Amino acid sequence: MDFNALVRQYYLRGDSNQADIRVNLLHKGQRDMQSHAIALRLRSGLEALAARHGARMRLVESPPGPPVVATIAAEVYGAPDMPYETLLESARGLGGLFRDEPGITDVFDSTQTPRERINFFLDKEKAALHGVAAEDVTASIALAMSGATPATVHEPGERRPLQTRLILPREKRSSLTALERIPVKTDAGKIAPLAELGRFLPVPEEQPILHKNMRRVAYVFGETAGRAPAEAVFGLKDRLAADPPQRGIEVDFAGEGEWKITVDVFRDLGIAFGAALLGIYILLIIETKSFSLPLLLMTAIPLTLLGIMPGFWLLNALFGKTVGGYADPVFFTATSMIGMIALGGIVIRNSLVLINFIDDSLRQGMELREAVLRSGAIRLRPIALTALTTMLGAWPITLDPIFSGLAWALIFGLLASTAFSLLLIPVAYYAVRSKKAA
Repeated sequence: MDFNALVRQYYLRGDSNQADIRVNLLHKGQRDMQSHAIALRLRSGLEALAARHGARMRLVESPPGPPVVATIAAEVYGAPDMPYETLLESARGLGGLFRDEPGITDVFDSTQTPRERINFFLDKEKAALHGVAAEDVTASIALAMSGATPATVHEPGERRPLQTRLILPREKRSSLTALERIPVKTDAGKIAPLAELGRFLPVPEEQPILHKNMRRVAYVFGETAGRAPAEAVFGLKDRLAADPPQRGIEVDFAGEGEWKITVDVFRDLGIAFGAALLGIYILLIIETKSFSLPLLLMTAIPLTLLGIMPGFWLLNALFGKTVGGYADPVFFTATSMIGMIALGGIVIRNSLVLINFIDDSLRQGMELREAVLRSGAIRLRPIALTALTTMLGAWPITLDPIFSGLAWALIFGLLASTAFSLLLIPVAYYAVRSKKAA
């Protein structure tokens, strides 16, 4: 039982109709496919096998980050006076939207499968005639079904005493007929079977009422295959906007699942990106002794987006592969965001080199136009070789299933920023200096 299974509460599944199969793969050097691709390849066959036998199957991979109860988790809330069954009905309806949304699989909700339990109803008149108290009946049933530990045995060589457990054999407690024969001792010292004191009746089990933050809630869960969880959540929100739930029902995707982690991570990385930009700006002010020139130098940073976002789209459009009928794309992940933050410092260096070269040429008496043209011509090769070296250094990381996004962000961002910086930065600097000279 690993941490992922604990978070998903698999330890609660102890019924005879439930089972877990844990698959350990060979070392990645001894197989051709990554673990995620293997899971995609197996999914269709396992789903068909489960459907053929009327079973419910969930294919769960070890997460690269913090484990969650499910990739997509929707919380269904209602008014305080709303019957809980209404919440469950809304959850089942939302589950239908989950199944209709492309890329969402293994959909289930918090509704428990209807089943019966056997209760013993004591006939108080008969119990009084036999001289049996309700506590005696309860103790006899508990002893028969759950057993008891009346004593311990001290064996030579054993560090701790051995527990002795007293319980009826399974065949004497596995049917109503057997249960009715369970003996109960009366006040007179005689034995009375349970059949003479009452009767066993099947009763339906009630649905457990789940709460979160003191509010009643029903859950709908789902996994994703071949699609980013964020895209699936956006698709579900569009479906809910087109087909809203009944009045008084509230659906929240931000409580559990990867959506909350995704929002929190990208929020924190966005704050870190802003702090990095502020730090770069302050350092450039110290370097250039100007408040406006650093802004010009930093125009190279947003140019990276012109390479990163279209780059990921082209990568999946041209080289995307399908495994087991599911797409296996390269997503823009948190590591991609880290790569984009790292690019901020890398591309600034190129801009700074160009501007310094132009300023040096101007101090030597060269005309502004000639200095700008000369900077692009002379610094083209060093800047291009530096960018190419960085991209080649990041290439091996593209093979890693977790950090490939960081590598692709560096490659695409450097490619676009280098190309645009060699043109845009000198031209923008020329326009600014010309305006000041005029």
